[in-house]
Amino acid sequence: MNKTIKYVVALCFSLLSALPQADYSEHPEAAAFVASMVNKHGFDRQQILAWLSSAEHQKSIVKAMSRPAEKVKPWYQYRTHFISDLRIERGLQFWAENQQTLERAEAEFGVDPAIIVSIIGVETNYGRNTGSYKVIDALTTLAFDYYTYTEKRQSRKKFFTVQLEHLFLLAREQQQDPVSLKGSYAGAMGWGQFMPNSYRNYAVDFDGDGFADIWTNPTDAIGSVANYFTRHGWKTNQSVATRAHISGSIDESALNKMKRPTTTISELTTMGYQPVEKFDPEAKAFPMRFKAKYADEYWLGLHNFYVIGRYNPRTKYAMAVYQLSEIIRSRRCASANNC
Repeated sequence: MNKTIKYVVALCFSLLSALPQADYSEHPEAAAFVASMVNKHGFDRQQILAWLSSAEHQKSIVKAMSRPAEKVKPWYQYRTHFISDLRIERGLQFWAENQQTLERAEAEFGVDPAIIVSIIGVETNYGRNTGSYKVIDALTTLAFDYYTYTEKRQSRKKFFTVQLEHLFLLAREQQQDPVSLKGSYAGAMGWGQFMPNSYRNYAVDFDGDGFADIWTNPTDAIGSVANYFTRHGWKTNQSVATRAHISGSIDESALNKMKRPTTTISELTTMGYQPVEKFDPEAKAFPMRFKAKYADEYWLGLHNFYVIGRYNPRTKYAMAVYQLSEIIRSRRCASANNC
């Protein structure tokens, strides 16, 4: 077989492999996945094949993953989706209904209750929108049929393959049916939208009934979100972010890098960022710019802002969570004189 024929055969195989399968148990990449679940975790081969055969490819999931709102919408439009009068009122109601649980979560985990309330509000509108996709459909679609030639997308495919692995492990540990679980188009589940590995690592049984129920139990959802934050390094009673004024020219390549801050406030000041609030000059932060409707906003994100970003590594997302939390806290203080 000459080189040209070999190339054509390889190309055809690649294209055929990229086509969505009607039965994921027969997908070209399924054999390796099934073998791993059997050899690494001791699953029954026929059980894994049965679960995979029940999964369905969802074109809408690939489309949604290709156009995340964080990239498409400017900040001032993105913000209005999550910070509205209705969501604020629902946040206040959620806080009032779960005040004792939030206080216990703060005492045990050291996490600001306003942040917990805001996360659940941004993620699912307080349990009203936990997702309508079958989690197994989302994860098989993204693990096996999310094909691109970029390194970043390939790494995301690997991520979703790991999530599918954790879904089956979760199902076995919690005696759940993985085919019936519902979630987002990315496979996130419950009030706090935990991916399967996050459920296994961070979900807690906060009401002591023997089951960590993040799907229907707000008590467990609150405890689980708090545990997630403290396990990712939340610092109790520390600031999250501050507005900044700009002087002179700034290095735009340094903006909106969602990573653990390493630059001190003192250094940022010499770079042209003047924080509105007063901070320890040795405190660390990173600079951000957000496109408002009429002018750009500049902010400095501190360590706890980065921790919010561990939930979703987008600066717009973390800023929406932070600002919603501040508004809900302020409204609660004003209405109940409870600060």
